[in-house]
Amino acid sequence: MVNKLVGSAAEAVADVFPGASLAVGGFGLCGVPTVLIDALHEQGAGDLSVVSNNCGVDGGGLGLLLAAGRISRATGSYIGENKEFARRYMAGEIEVELIPQGTLAERLRAGGCGIPAFYSPAGVGTMVAEGGMPLRYNADGSVAVASPPRETRVFGGREYVLEESITTDFALVRAAKGDRHGNLHFAKSARNFNPLCAMAGRVAIAEVEELTDLAPEDVHLPGIFVQRVLHVGQVEKHIEKRRTRRALDA
Repeated sequence: MVNKLVGSAAEAVADVFPGASLAVGGFGLCGVPTVLIDALHEQGAGDLSVVSNNCGVDGGGLGLLLAAGRISRATGSYIGENKEFARRYMAGEIEVELIPQGTLAERLRAGGCGIPAFYSPAGVGTMVAEGGMPLRYNADGSVAVASPPRETRVFGGREYVLEESITTDFALVRAAKGDRHGNLHFAKSARNFNPLCAMAGRVAIAEVEELTDLAPEDVHLPGIFVQRVLHVGQVEKHIEKRRTRRALDA
């Protein structure tokens, strides 16, 4: 079997080229491949098209590449509380395609399975299907690029909208455990978008906390979907929110 281990994060992302598309795993700061993102930040490639549930947070995850002006297009389901992401979108500095979260997951999975498109009930009767959703704004706040209308069909008396699958040049993912052949095991909710992103990437790069042999029943993603494995050990994991509300005044 092929040994897919690479010696450093810099080596792992060395061939990510300007203008590349990337599927990046994680949700907020959970399951985010921070070591690979940091290496890509140092590597310097720009004009990147990123597919991820969100674009990190201010100063963390994909937020590092965003703040450096290295992301030109983002596809995801959530802008959230990333103020820089919202600012760049409203100022016309970045193109953003917002997708219902389940649809995003299925578009990535379909891309990895070789399915070119599928019909979904999510978004019927909205701008997702009818078009007109702002993809990019002008600096004056007017819409520069709007989403086109999509094909709809009726099955069993219910209307559905056609969604095209997603594939990318590269994928960056984080796994709790993995072996040198690329078989991966994800911890708890870090098994969110990571397997799907790896499937969608033509070159999937996985940072792995623990390098170990995996029993077949413990493999969440087979190594056939992974081209490079980077052993990172235990890394610092940031907490996005330490509490859900402000402390009450004394």
